[in-house]
Amino acid sequence: MSLTKTTASYRKSDVDRAWFVVDLDGAVLGRAATRIATILRGKHKPTYTPHNDVGDFVVVINAGKIELTGRKATQKVYRHHTNYPGGLREVNAEQLLNKHPERAIEKAVRGMLPKGPLGRQQLRKLKVYAGETHPHAAQNPQALNL
Repeated sequence: MSLTKTTASYRKSDVDRAWFVVDLDGAVLGRAATRIATILRGKHKPTYTPHNDVGDFVVVINAGKIELTGRKATQKVYRHHTNYPGGLREVNAEQLLNKHPERAIEKAVRGMLPKGPLGRQQLRKLKVYAGETHPHAAQNPQALNL
């Protein structure tokens, strides 16, 4: 009789994916992003496997009603470069939330996922919408409270 224990490793074909809908009306950006990243990675499941994508889909609605604490709205700066000389572009959080609120949430969640192919695959399961409507009603998403 062997006394060794084994840990089950789950493959992509073994995963049962669920759909969740998250309403961000009045939620804080960072706290919501950590919960969303946890679900995308699958860390809320007992079948979590670090090297496989075992997470669930997350549909985010009301992204335009997210809140930032403190003075982050004016002090937090998002930067990207166009790869042309002098092409550094900067926009503060308030401007980004007014123009493209989906991008602020995607950037926050992306920073909390693994870097590389696995993280990109997990990020594809995130669907963000600025308003209350979304086209994923056929998947019967469960409401998720943050």
